[in-house]
Amino acid sequence: MPFVRLTLHRRGDNNSIMDYKDYYKVLGVDRKAGADDIRKAYRKLAMQYHPDKNPGDKKAEEKFKEINEAYQVLSDETKRARYDQLGSAYSDFRTRGGRPGDFRWEDWAGGGGSSVNMDDMFSSGGSSFSDFFRAIFGEAMRSSIRNQTAQQQQAGYQQEVQISFQEAYDGTIRNLQTSGRKLQVRIPAGVKTGSKVRVAGAGPEGLDLYLIVNITDEDRFERDGYDLYITSTLSVFTLILGGDAEVDTPTSKVKLNIPAGTQPEQVFRLAGRGMPHLKSPSTKGDLYVRLKVQIPKYLSSKQRELLEEVARIKF
Repeated sequence: MPFVRLTLHRRGDNNSIMDYKDYYKVLGVDRKAGADDIRKAYRKLAMQYHPDKNPGDKKAEEKFKEINEAYQVLSDETKRARYDQLGSAYSDFRTRGGRPGDFRWEDWAGGGGSSVNMDDMFSSGGSSFSDFFRAIFGEAMRSSIRNQTAQQQQAGYQQEVQISFQEAYDGTIRNLQTSGRKLQVRIPAGVKTGSKVRVAGAGPEGLDLYLIVNITDEDRFERDGYDLYITSTLSVFTLILGGDAEVDTPTSKVKLNIPAGTQPEQVFRLAGRGMPHLKSPSTKGDLYVRLKVQIPKYLSSKQRELLEEVARIKF
């Protein structure tokens, strides 16, 4: 899509300019990307640019905000459809010979052409969103915030908390400050992305606070319930002749005995090496190791000679 500059009108300023933001480019995904691809791209980038991993790095902090803003739009079907319509409308407008300064961006601002007050669009946290986001999605976000507030007053408040895979395996503690109080909240071993941890009475007005768990590096192992899966790549000679292979588990590296004649894609089960059960941490799932073969690209003349001799032998 061509670069777009939109003229933004705000109180007392009729000539302010803002840039079109390409959220697909921000997350590095195709415009036809599905929800899973968008979520995976977001998690990877969020882990890379998270402020905890880049203390004091203002550029990383701004990139993290931009990534979150893009995900806010592309992970929501309604907002994504509106965003795609805006891009399509501008592209058609330019194809017909329209000049950028004549594009009626105000038809897309704030949910329907009304003037947008950029200063009080959000009562809190507004600075984390760009002018473009607030102009295009401001009214929808305000409505969403109102609805969310009403739901929270009935069921409690929610807050996302990011933890690592290892913290999900071991359990961890987060220090919170809410409603003027400092709390230590234990997140139990065995949680998964989407798990809720209830903190009774910790929200405003004495309502419950629910921490929604997001595991940032969950791709380290594939997970199915409490079972884990990992792929280990071994030399073709180890599969043919047998031997020991070193494989990762959530706690350490272990040696796996490979019988002679093991086939590629064969799976080995390591009992009790999976994730702890949420309500019974001493009980763990299993770890499944899937073997892949590594074919050497280069052989010495002696290796080639020996392999050719083996190839001539009839089995």
